[in-house]
Amino acid sequence: MSNIDSLIHAAVFSDDPIFKKNSRSQIRKEAKNLGINLSSIYDYYMAIGADKIPPTSTAPAINVRMMTYDTARVIFRLMLKHNIGAVIFEIARTEIEYTHQRPDEYAVVVLAAAIKEDYKGPVFVQGDHFQFSAKKYKEDPKAETDKIKALIKESIEAGFLNIDIDASTLVDHSKTSIDEQQKENYKVTIDLTNYIRSIEKKGTVSIGAEIGHIGETNSTTEDLDAFMQGYLKELDSKVKGISKVSVQTGTSHGGIPLPDGKIANVKLDFSVLKNVGNLARETYHIGGVVQHGASTLPNELFGQFPKNKTVEIHLATGFQNIVYGNIPEAIRQEIYQWVEENCKEEWEKDWNREQFIYKCRKKAIGVFKQKLWELSDEDKKPIVNALEKQLEFLFEKLNVFNTRGTVEAYV
Repeated sequence: MSNIDSLIHAAVFSDDPIFKKNSRSQIRKEAKNLGINLSSIYDYYMAIGADKIPPTSTAPAINVRMMTYDTARVIFRLMLKHNIGAVIFEIARTEIEYTHQRPDEYAVVVLAAAIKEDYKGPVFVQGDHFQFSAKKYKEDPKAETDKIKALIKESIEAGFLNIDIDASTLVDHSKTSIDEQQKENYKVTIDLTNYIRSIEKKGTVSIGAEIGHIGETNSTTEDLDAFMQGYLKELDSKVKGISKVSVQTGTSHGGIPLPDGKIANVKLDFSVLKNVGNLARETYHIGGVVQHGASTLPNELFGQFPKNKTVEIHLATGFQNIVYGNIPEAIRQEIYQWVEENCKEEWEKDWNREQFIYKCRKKAIGVFKQKLWELSDEDKKPIVNALEKQLEFLFEKLNVFNTRGTVEAYV
């Protein structure tokens, strides 16, 4: 499609709602005609859990917050270059808001990037961290649950066939027994599993659960046992359940910025991934465990994830940092000025300016989305090159080169 660049620009930025809608429909139709299919990774993960596929690679799930079209194009180029089967494009509940990317738009931009790069085959788009606010849930459980359900419905209708439920915020470590700690988590996850199964139309949506809240206590095999036993006991045996589970290993989202601008080292416990992952596959026959908050980790650690049989890894802030590190200085300073003027209330007492900017600059992404999209090719070149270099490195370390045939045998 020769006019895909202008068509996707209209699909995202047109002021005419009818033209915008028609542009999106045209992109979806063209993608389908070309053999580009929004897909579920459920059967592939369950094949790993059934010991039909050895868990030797870790699927990267990438939260594309900024310059989504350009970044997705880089990813598809690398998938074609290295015969990669599973790369997941994802966006979290909070990211949808501050990046100004609703599910329908996000899916269409990814499809347009696939068209542009002549990619054909399955495309995995995922709702990441569809997370419950513990405070709002305590005040009104039904209202908070209904908000999550509405987002799930919107996402599935947009073609998100992979949904990560995050009720780990409801885990209560003040309870004596581990079952009681996990009970609200698995009950809510059951409710949303049933809801997803009731509305899915294009195959089995891959559902992820989460047993450990990122930034808090590390997960254990006992946590997984308590969650899965409660989940499976109360879920109708005829209903297909989760295909993976996220754990806490010692990381935090976005990394912890130090006063000198560097990111603090973390004590990541790979034994959590190995031990909980083995239990997930061998006892509960799901794909395994998921690592969150990893993109700001030192590069030398990434080869450890496939070695410890991690089924999926979520990568976000590191790519945001690459964009901010390579955009023209004038735009960067304009964005930082906006952050200082509009995010003052989030400036914590012990932060210096660098820490404040680092933690809050993501809030400017949606506001500056169009300006970054419309950068010249010359201005984009260092950004795209840096993204491609890091993505290619990560894909190799995660051992996803030459996995396309295996993935497509089950998708």
